[in-house]
Amino acid sequence: MSPHGAALVIRSRRVVTTGGVKPASLRVENGIIAAIDSYDTNEGEDFGDLVILPGLVDPHVHLNEPGRTDWEGFATGAAAAAAGGVTTLVDMPLNSSPVTTSVEALAAKRQAAEGKLSVDVAFHAGLVPGNEGEIEALLDAGCRGVKAFLCHSGIDDFPAATERELRAVMPLLAARGVPLLAHAEIVHDTPPMSDPRRYADYLASRPVSFERDAVGMLLRLCEQTRCPTHIVHLADAGSLPAIDAAKAKGLPLTVETCPHYLTFAAEEVPDGATAYKCAPPIRDAANREGLWRGLAEGLIDFIATDHSPCPPELKRMEEGRFDVAWGGISSLQLALPSVWTEASRRGHTLLEIADWLSHKSGQLVGINAGIQEGAEANVVVFDPDEEFTVVGAELLHRHKVTPYEGRRLRGVVKQVFLRGESPGPGKGRTV
Repeated sequence: MSPHGAALVIRSRRVVTTGGVKPASLRVENGIIAAIDSYDTNEGEDFGDLVILPGLVDPHVHLNEPGRTDWEGFATGAAAAAAGGVTTLVDMPLNSSPVTTSVEALAAKRQAAEGKLSVDVAFHAGLVPGNEGEIEALLDAGCRGVKAFLCHSGIDDFPAATERELRAVMPLLAARGVPLLAHAEIVHDTPPMSDPRRYADYLASRPVSFERDAVGMLLRLCEQTRCPTHIVHLADAGSLPAIDAAKAKGLPLTVETCPHYLTFAAEEVPDGATAYKCAPPIRDAANREGLWRGLAEGLIDFIATDHSPCPPELKRMEEGRFDVAWGGISSLQLALPSVWTEASRRGHTLLEIADWLSHKSGQLVGINAGIQEGAEANVVVFDPDEEFTVVGAELLHRHKVTPYEGRRLRGVVKQVFLRGESPGPGKGRTV
């Protein structure tokens, strides 16, 4: 509402509603979309041919506060999210310290977020050996999902869960309708890297078998327990036939991939370029195209960033050694343009973008995302044709290292509305 009580009205010839793309006017009252009216009106702000998209929902973000706030933090991470059109994100239980494996740790995280949020933030709980008894209380406290690593997480205070821990909690999650989110790699010994600066050596150190073994175990447990099971950051397109078969059985299975797997290819990663290091690793161009087919066919449900920052020194860029560099890519602000750049050249539509970055990602975590009457007025004004070159120093997340540096992307976020207002520090909520 304006100071005088009048409704906010924004309109465009291209509004991406849950029912399709159409000319429309959105009437916003008290932060809610009260009506979707005809575009043909003289009221409000006319965005013409610019696209109005639903605010993005990113259910896989590492904000790392408290404890490792020098890696990111609620203020900088949420500001970057808002600049990129993300109006709701879900914070992972690591790499904060303490990790979110107890109700007390969750309370500390909520307290740390107070007054800093430019967007809405929800939280996932963590499953580690020994905290199975904490999970129900964490769900009662509002956690949207439970995250487990099937391999070492990179930090010792979040050890890998085994099949024993998964079996202990999956029946509870099934009863509650809450997803298990799994980092799907089961690690086995591989030959040491002959040259730790060579990307090909790093890629060989995390072969597709790591993902396929983990996916196989998760599908088996999903079928046995009927627990909603979500595979995070799928990098291996070769796992899709097994996922297809599981979905054909009606298993409660969802899958995400990430912008970097849909953008980059192993053949293009320079040796020593540790900004590209992540786990699972970026695979070859044929695999990338397989992931795009998986999205088109609905085997991959949506796209999440896995925004995973660290201080630049941990990327070991001067040494260029993939064996010791921290693995993680910061892309929270760039998700929409990076995905649209690649999607549009493959013939995908703005409605698919809304599905992959808002509607379906929101469904996973119980967030009602989308432009529809009665929904919160979280929307993004987007120019799908304007291009820009990524300059890391201009990004709002705390550290500016990015493999997108210098890359030409298509699509610019022009304006964002959070409950009908411009986002800013203190306007976001914990949800």
